[in-house]
Amino acid sequence: MCLGVPGKIIEVNERNGLLMGKVDFGAGVTREVCLAYIPDAQVGDYTVVHVGFALNILDEAEAQQSLEALKEVVDIEEELGLGYGGSATGLS
Repeated sequence: MCLGVPGKIIEVNERNGLLMGKVDFGAGVTREVCLAYIPDAQVGDYTVVHVGFALNILDEAEAQQSLEALKEVVDIEEELGLGYGGSATGLS
């Protein structure tokens, strides 16, 4: 399954001719990501990141809705025992 995670751009810079930035995903998690696909990105924008690439710019409401949906998935997995501590296949 592919998963794009929303986060807030907290820093924009250029490295080796490539537009890069630091994105805050909450809970103290930040990552350096490539912003080349969204060259108009600015500090304070929200974006969806997949495998280290920012794919598009979201408004804050869209980002919060996505985060809530992801939280619901995690909560359901934990409730069913399918999260990191369990196994969806029953094989451990």
